[in-house]
Amino acid sequence: MSKITAAILKRQDDVCSNLVLKLLTGNTGFQALATSEGEAIMRRDKEDEEKLQEGIHIAVKKGILPPQPPKTKPVQEINVASLSAQEVAEKILQSLPSKEGNVITIEGFSGTGKGTTVGKLREALPRCVAWSNGNVFRCYTYLCQEILSQQNKPIAAEHLSPELLTQVSSRVKFVEVSPGQFDTLLDDKKVSEIQNTLLKAPVISQNVPTVAQATQGEVINFGTDAIKKLSASGYNVILEGRLQTLQYIPTDLRFRLVIPDVRLLGERRAAQRVMAAALAKVDDSCNEEQVKQALISAISHL
Repeated sequence: MSKITAAILKRQDDVCSNLVLKLLTGNTGFQALATSEGEAIMRRDKEDEEKLQEGIHIAVKKGILPPQPPKTKPVQEINVASLSAQEVAEKILQSLPSKEGNVITIEGFSGTGKGTTVGKLREALPRCVAWSNGNVFRCYTYLCQEILSQQNKPIAAEHLSPELLTQVSSRVKFVEVSPGQFDTLLDDKKVSEIQNTLLKAPVISQNVPTVAQATQGEVINFGTDAIKKLSASGYNVILEGRLQTLQYIPTDLRFRLVIPDVRLLGERRAAQRVMAAALAKVDDSCNEEQVKQALISAISHL
């Protein structure tokens, strides 16, 4: 087994988590944490799916989304249980018809490595964009907050009227800001310049779920239009998320990352939490044994 050095712990990647998992597999405290994490993942993901499905139902009822998503080729499942993120990315790359203009969706439970895989694909593909609906939801929430606060109303489902949402959606656009360069605009503000400031204000973050449920259809359509523009300009676009929203993206390059064993899913997430907690206790002067002790000690604090 490779050594768990301070340098490897600093990486906080899938190589690090696999080494941590091998080190702690027989530790009873770690196994208890893994069981708890696995159950929590399944519970949270089920709740998320139900909320997303309700949002889709609302969008269909309003006529914003069609009852049935576009017909595409079946999703390709990849069992990632024994694969590194690099190996998963290579399997996806082998399925692409070319190296430009691809629209790729990646779905799967939390803990299956979607985000890490997206990172590997972005390194391998030229002109690659990881599209996130998150910033669009935050733009909508920001504008709802701005308008409703002027009326002395809180953000609540009963206040998100069709008229309000129409007004809000008209103020968010995806445009080519310079030749070959695209950005989302909130009024005249580039989202790339406000995504970590205005859009991350606590009042926005706490209200995103309420607005997101009411605007699933609008945001899916916004994303679909943006992706078409990017793909037509030769960009590779990767979308990571849930089936409920990704099924409305018209592409045949669809992948689902799976770990059939919930126990292993919990172990992977537990390893990620332990190595993140141990990082605060380790510096460059620590030897391998000290790193191991920091990892073992971290379990009792989680």
